[in-house]
Amino acid sequence: MFLGELWHKCMINWLLRKITKKQRKMDSSDYTSLSLLTPKELSSLLRILSEDYTYTQNNTFENLSQGLTHFFPKNDHFKIGCTMVLLLQQPDLLPHPTQRLSTLFLLWDMYKSDPFTSNPFLVVFAHLLGSIDDSRSMSMPGISVAEKYFLTQLISNPQNKELLKKTPKQITQTDASAIPPFDTIPLSGALEDRISELPAIAKAAMPCVLTDPDPDSSTGYESSVANKVIEGLVTGPKPPLENHFRPEFTRLAPPLHVCEDELCWMNPLESEHDILWDEHMCETTSAGHVEVKKLMAKAFRTSLLPQQQQQLQNELQKDPKLVYHIGLSPAKLPDLVEFNPMVAIEVLLKLMQSNQIADYFSVLVSMEMSLHSMEVVNRLTTTVDLPQEFLHLYISNCIATCETIKDKFMQNRLVRLVCVFLQSLIRSKIINVQDLYIEVQAFCIEFSRIKEAAALFRLLRSLDNNESTAAASNPTTPGAGGGSAANSSQQSQK
Repeated sequence: MFLGELWHKCMINWLLRKITKKQRKMDSSDYTSLSLLTPKELSSLLRILSEDYTYTQNNTFENLSQGLTHFFPKNDHFKIGCTMVLLLQQPDLLPHPTQRLSTLFLLWDMYKSDPFTSNPFLVVFAHLLGSIDDSRSMSMPGISVAEKYFLTQLISNPQNKELLKKTPKQITQTDASAIPPFDTIPLSGALEDRISELPAIAKAAMPCVLTDPDPDSSTGYESSVANKVIEGLVTGPKPPLENHFRPEFTRLAPPLHVCEDELCWMNPLESEHDILWDEHMCETTSAGHVEVKKLMAKAFRTSLLPQQQQQLQNELQKDPKLVYHIGLSPAKLPDLVEFNPMVAIEVLLKLMQSNQIADYFSVLVSMEMSLHSMEVVNRLTTTVDLPQEFLHLYISNCIATCETIKDKFMQNRLVRLVCVFLQSLIRSKIINVQDLYIEVQAFCIEFSRIKEAAALFRLLRSLDNNESTAAASNPTTPGAGGGSAANSSQQSQK
């Protein structure tokens, strides 16, 4: 009665708190099938617990542990344990002492890596070791002194590997007079303290499968019949193993709260509902804002008049956040740069703190090079600090465009623009020319016939000579004098 309930549904909450965190967590839908075994699983378990395996073949306890681990993963240990406890309660289903001792060993072995007081079948060991002494003792057959001594050694010294090398047959045949005195009181006290933590309702139930107090042993033991009975008890939908009888825990329904001013829930009568969209939500109603959106839409298609550009810039100065609501996107930036570069400069300055500015820079780099695009980049460099990687990529794109264009007239014009643009960046110290020295020098040599390219080359050489002169003036630099003389000689020749 007491034991039958502890390994059933009432212990689920206690088990989840006590079993180690390594165990798989189950939801409430799993609880109803904790004790269910499939016929194949039951057959494997009965093969391990058979008299032939535990007695005739003389397998060690270590072999028993390996056999259980081979057939069952750790997640199945609880339902395996429930089945083994049922078999322990029925002497006619496990008639041989080696079978009962093997079953007790496996109940301990399945949870040996956890503290013993966390073993969900703790109450079984407490009962067998004498911690529970009441009128329900007939629900679990007693064990011999040798078996009790063996269990005590397992529990108190789980690291003793010599015990695992013994066989159930050796333990059951041990002479009681050869067993040294041992005391189970300390262990029993610890078990009793742990059991006292169980809720009272868990101690007031009894299983629906009861032990026959007067079994008929005249017909002898037939394993095929016993296995068939066991299969009927633990397999199939709602097996008797899961059934139990316990007092109902009555929960009174709380009275309804009466409130005079309580809101009443009203169910709509219409069966179909239409969604009403506010198409003007988030739209600005200011006349100035509406005019700005119209001007921007026009700026993507054609050049604005000077007064229109000034009006647009004034509105953006009044409300910097207006730039997010005028229809601008990275895809539209190239058209705005070509038709209205001054407006493009103004909106990009307002977008510098936006998380989309990288997208606008990417479009600006990849768009076709032109006077307007260089004007936009040049104005941005003199107003804000642009990322160096963006400038380097833009310069490389300009040089590549000049090298690949086929029209000589357009090529010469673009080369002049690029050279003037680079000179402006270098003289303003916006870029570090050393980062692009080789690429720009090669560009100047390729187009040395153009006056602006030659001027840019001379600027690069002068910067290089200045750095060499500065290095020569440092007395700690080895060979500085020779380098200075060589540079001065080169400059004189020019």
